[in-house]
Amino acid sequence: MTFVLRRAGQAAIVLIAAFTATFFLLQLLPGDAILIKFSDPSLGLSPEQLDDIRATYGADVPWGEQYLHAGLGFLAGDFGYSTQYGTPVRTMLAEALPATLLLAALGLMVAVLLAVLIAVLSSLAPFAWLRDGLRQVPGLFVAVPVFWLGILLIQVFSFGLGWVPIVGADPISGLLLPVLTLAVPISAPLAQVLVRSIDRVQAQPFVTVVRAKGAPPAWVLTRSVARNAAVPTLTIAGVLFGELVGGAVVTETVFGRTGIGRLTEQAVANQDIPVLQGVVLLSALGFVVISFAVDLATPLIDPRQRRAARAARSRPVRPAAQEVPA
Repeated sequence: MTFVLRRAGQAAIVLIAAFTATFFLLQLLPGDAILIKFSDPSLGLSPEQLDDIRATYGADVPWGEQYLHAGLGFLAGDFGYSTQYGTPVRTMLAEALPATLLLAALGLMVAVLLAVLIAVLSSLAPFAWLRDGLRQVPGLFVAVPVFWLGILLIQVFSFGLGWVPIVGADPISGLLLPVLTLAVPISAPLAQVLVRSIDRVQAQPFVTVVRAKGAPPAWVLTRSVARNAAVPTLTIAGVLFGELVGGAVVTETVFGRTGIGRLTEQAVANQDIPVLQGVVLLSALGFVVISFAVDLATPLIDPRQRRAARAARSRPVRPAAQEVPA
């Protein structure tokens, strides 16, 4: 219970910090989104009407009042209204979120599969030169820009080979290239951490004992090494959620997909501050939830942490020693 309360407090601090930083940084952007949209001479709005519109959006009050009003609105689930479309930001996020969640979930699954494949092959490959070459693959993946990879996949698999249509694709084939574009850069740090963890665990004495008993390398890797090496990889996978959101912005723009990424790109272009605030806070909330889930799942994977937690709960509380007067 203490752990849950402590993590909830840390999550609240992260969300407040994210909201505060986003609010004041966006306020420092040059220009005014309301004036950009409504000061067009073809609309024929008078200065008084522009002032009324600014008052409707709450842009006519000092930053401090705007900050408190927006913060209280977020606590109540009210993200305000888009200055570009006049639509509630909550509605826009709810419509765009499912597509991005599907893309991010599939991208993370493929990234994990790629990382596991690289780590296993780099440990079990029969030739030393092949193992060394596979260990260099994550460094290559991490250096690949997302937008360049997306364009390359379109050129090769859509225009070159014609395997995946870029226009009029069905829901399944339309996800293949975006998921691969998102997964390849994310798989690089996962593979690097997993390979290092496997090397560290394989150097432990208990692994040496298992090998001395005649266990084959594949059995040692899957039965004795994998669970111990998976804990750091699980932790970094939760941290990489932010990378998934950032990659989704570029991926959805390159492939013309609707989602949080495309919504963010349009909000940046239009200086739609309420939408940007909602996207950042939603991303921070997702990061906090995933980190909390990783913290809860780690003891289920690592038996040493379970034993340590049980030992801490069963340890008797010793009374404080009383000083005996001379």
